[in-house]
Amino acid sequence: MNCGLIIPTLNAGEQFQKLLSQLAAQTLMTKKLIVDSESTDGTAKLAKNFGLEVLTIPRKSFNHGATRQFALEKILPLDVVIFLTQDVLLHDDESLAKLVKIFDEDKSVGLSYGRQLPHLNATNEAAILRAFNYPAESQLRSFDDRKLYGIKTAFASNSFAAYRVEALQSIGGFPDNVPLCEDMYVAAKMLMSGWKIFYAAEAQVYHSHNYTAAQEFRRYIQIGKFHAQESWIRENFGSAEGAGKKFVLMKLSMLAKKNPLDCVGAIFRDAAKFFGYRIGRLF
Repeated sequence: MNCGLIIPTLNAGEQFQKLLSQLAAQTLMTKKLIVDSESTDGTAKLAKNFGLEVLTIPRKSFNHGATRQFALEKILPLDVVIFLTQDVLLHDDESLAKLVKIFDEDKSVGLSYGRQLPHLNATNEAAILRAFNYPAESQLRSFDDRKLYGIKTAFASNSFAAYRVEALQSIGGFPDNVPLCEDMYVAAKMLMSGWKIFYAAEAQVYHSHNYTAAQEFRRYIQIGKFHAQESWIRENFGSAEGAGKKFVLMKLSMLAKKNPLDCVGAIFRDAAKFFGYRIGRLF
């Protein structure tokens, strides 16, 4: 199986060197491409020092979907393409191999994404979110599963995901006009075209964010815009609000047991998410 790896970067910071070292130790052999948006902290030079190919694009031209599609076309031909974000750390030397293993075992799988564990500095809230979205059990989903999982059927994350290139090309590749959530867009398209999605719980990375309320507000405006623009996803898989409400109630219950004071900040951040999402849906 011919595999490639793509990482979009912008001022990746000190942790990026550790990720590059981990990539060098992976048992899965891949072509590796960095698509860098004019970093000023030496990110591109560091990647080159580790032997990775670097493609530089103007910072203002970056787009979550279009940039990934552009990079994919530069690294082809491939059977499978893996996408990471610059802020992940690999759990072990077989993280990538475990992620793509399913493509040899099940030819109906078009997308595989792995488990994300919280970073060591993750807040209780961030850790609970990771546990909610990335459970310990693997899962194979098809379009028919939308009756059971709703919009979560099309959940995936490009922070640690792999695509069968045949499947990706069959649905037109990554979109070039979405503000965010290009991974959900592709996942939904694949499911509706008869492909399956695999959640590979054994394939693991460390990845989490301790967002402020302001950061959540801005992020959820973009998510709201995405759901308004791509209304076909809600029409076919259901609303995002139901899954969000379920998580909020579960999270507050768990935070109350760990540290009741954490509930105060969580409520502010959840309110920011809600209003940001609604504003995004409107505009």
